[in-house]
Amino acid sequence: MQTKSFLQLADLKKIAAAAEAEALKNNWAVSISIVDDGGHLLWLQRLDGAAPISAQIAPAKARTSALGRRESRIYEEMINGGRVSFLSAPGLDGLLEGGVPIMKDGQCLGAVGVSGVKSVEDAQIARAGIAAIGL
Repeated sequence: MQTKSFLQLADLKKIAAAAEAEALKNNWAVSISIVDDGGHLLWLQRLDGAAPISAQIAPAKARTSALGRRESRIYEEMINGGRVSFLSAPGLDGLLEGGVPIMKDGQCLGAVGVSGVKSVEDAQIARAGIAAIGL
């Protein structure tokens, strides 16, 4: 039987704090979400001034990234490239850049999803959070 790494509460707090710091450093009002490898919500925070819809979009981006084991931007690029059939993929509704998987030793531990600014900036915030746990 294999062993499996998983996110602990201490990891969530480090990821969230680093992501929040990146957002605040740039004066970006966003929502930050963290999900486990099955796309289940573990953490959600909406920074002051973030649009209410961002609290719906951030977890969707994270869930899509975790379930697909890849950045959510990949799906956006496929759709923009003409593969619109991905719009009907079950369980994937955050098909926009800003969801980044948390990978360790080739295994997905979960994902961070951010929404509220430009998609590339959302992804920047997510990556800053993941870097806080050394991944």
